Amino acid sequence: MKVKSFFILAFVALVGSACQESFFDINTNPNTLPTASPSFVFTNALNTTSTNMIGPNETGSYWSGQWTQGNGYIISTTLFAYNFTNGDFNYWDGYYDNLQDYQFVINNADAQNQKYLKGPAKVMKAMLFQQLVDMYGNVPYTDALKGTEVLAPKFDDQKAIYESLITLLDEAIADLKANPFASAFANSDIVFKGNTTKWAQFANSLKMRILIRQSKVAGREAYIKTEINKMVTEGSGFITGEDVGLGGPTFYLATAGKLNPIYDRWGYDANGAKRALNNYPRLTQFLFTNLKAAGDTLRLKRIAYANGGENGNTPGVSTQKEVAANYNGTPFGASSGYLPANTSSLGPSLIVKGEYNRPYILMTASEVQFLLAEAKQRYSDVSLPNTAKAYFEEGIKQSFRTLGANVAGAETFKGSKVQNYDWEASTDKLAAIAIQKWIALTNFSGLEAWAEYRRTNLPATPQSIQIVGETKRPLRFFYPNTELGSNGENVKAQGTIDVFTTRLFWDVD
Repeated sequence: MKVKSFFILAFVALVGSACQESFFDINTNPNTLPTASPSFVFTNALNTTSTNMIGPNETGSYWSGQWTQGNGYIISTTLFAYNFTNGDFNYWDGYYDNLQDYQFVINNADAQNQKYLKGPAKVMKAMLFQQLVDMYGNVPYTDALKGTEVLAPKFDDQKAIYESLITLLDEAIADLKANPFASAFANSDIVFKGNTTKWAQFANSLKMRILIRQSKVAGREAYIKTEINKMVTEGSGFITGEDVGLGGPTFYLATAGKLNPIYDRWGYDANGAKRALNNYPRLTQFLFTNLKAAGDTLRLKRIAYANGGENGNTPGVSTQKEVAANYNGTPFGASSGYLPANTSSLGPSLIVKGEYNRPYILMTASEVQFLLAEAKQRYSDVSLPNTAKAYFEEGIKQSFRTLGANVAGAETFKGSKVQNYDWEASTDKLAAIAIQKWIALTNFSGLEAWAEYRRTNLPATPQSIQIVGETKRPLRFFYPNTELGSNGENVKAQGTIDVFTTRLFWDVD
C-alpha cells in the first residue's frame, strides 16, 4: 500500500551511520539506500502503533458512551451529531503505513538473521488488520503491503480476512516457539523484552477476541469451538495478571516528542505544563450514574478525577475532595452547562502529572478474562479449564488492578446481589459479561469498546443530545477519500456505504 515508512527509516539509517568511518568510503554509491535493520524498523513500528491508535480509541470512547466532550470547546458535530464524510476519521493511511513496516520485518528477518522478530511482527499485523476490519469492513489484505508491485490492491471479504488472521496468528506462534530472541536484541522489543512466551499468549488472546467477535454470526459456532479447543491444546495460554503494554519507563522520556502519547495529548508537556486538551474529554453521566448505583466508587475514583481535575501540586490527587458527590459526568453530546470546574476529567488510571513514561496499553488482562468468560458461557463444552463465573470474577479483579484500585474491592461484589456485578444474582450472564467488559475497557481501549457495543448493543447508552428524534448510531466509517483517489475502482466495487445501515459481518443486530 504505502512505502513512505520504508524510505523514512532508510534515511534514518543513513544519517545514523554518518559517524562511522565507513560512511566516508569513496567507493560507496551515495545514490543507493542502505538496508534498514528489521530490529530498528520493528521498534519504530511499535512506537508508531501506539501513536496511531490514539485517534480510533478516542472516537471509540465517545461512540461507546464512555466519554463525551467538555463544554470548554465548541461542540464537535462530527462526533456528536454524526455529521461526518469520507474526509473524516482517516485512520486508514496511518494504519497501512504502519503495517508496511511490520511486513518489512516479516520479509527481511530471515535474511538479516533476526528470525525472532517474525512472530511478534505477525502478531502486530493481525491486531492492526482486525482493527481495520472493525472500522471499515472489507479492506485490502491479500494484495496489500506489496508496495509498487500492486498499486491498486483489491479488497478482501471481511469474514475471510478474520479467518486469515487466525491462520496468521497460528503462524506467529509457530515462529515464536521456533525462534527465541537473541539477548542482544531483546531491547528492540518494547512490549515484552524478547519474551516469546508472552508474545504467544498475546497471540492467543487476540485470537480469542477475533473468535468471540463472531459469536452472534449464524453458522460460526462449530468453527469457533474448534479454534478455542486448538488454542487450549497448543498450550501457550493467554495473557493473565498483566496488561500488554508498549514502551514504559525504559522507552518514554521527558522530552518533547518522546512522552507517552496519551500523556502528551491529554496530560502535560515535557515541562509539566497542562495541555489545553486536558479539558476536552469528559466521562459520561451515564457511566457515573451506573457506577455510583452499583457502589463501584473505587473504580470511579481511578477512572476520573473529581470536579476540577488533578491537583497540580499533588500529582494523582483531585483538586476537590474525592467523595462520590464530587464526581459529575457530562451528558453525551451536551453543548453547554458542563464546564471543567464542575465536571470530571480523565483520571489517575490514565494521567498523573510527571508520569510521562507509563506503558501504552494495547490489551488488558481484564478484557482477556471477559473473553474467556463469554467463551465458556456460550460454549460450555469447550476445553477451557475454568468456569465462566471464575473468568468473570477474575475479569473484574483485573480491571481493579489495571485501574490502580485496591483489588480487594472486587471481592465485595461477590454475593452482593448487585445485578451485572454478582455472578449468581445476574439474570443474564452474557449481559453481565458485556457490561463489565465495557466498564473495564474505559480509558484504555475505546475502539474495542465501540466494537463490542456494536456487537452486543450493551450497555444501553443514551443517544447524543445533538441527535433529536432519531435513533441512528454510526456502525462504521466511510472509506477515506485518499483511498478513493488512489484506488477508486476497488473502493467503488464495495457498493454504496451508509454508515448508519451498512453493518459489518459480525454486527448482526
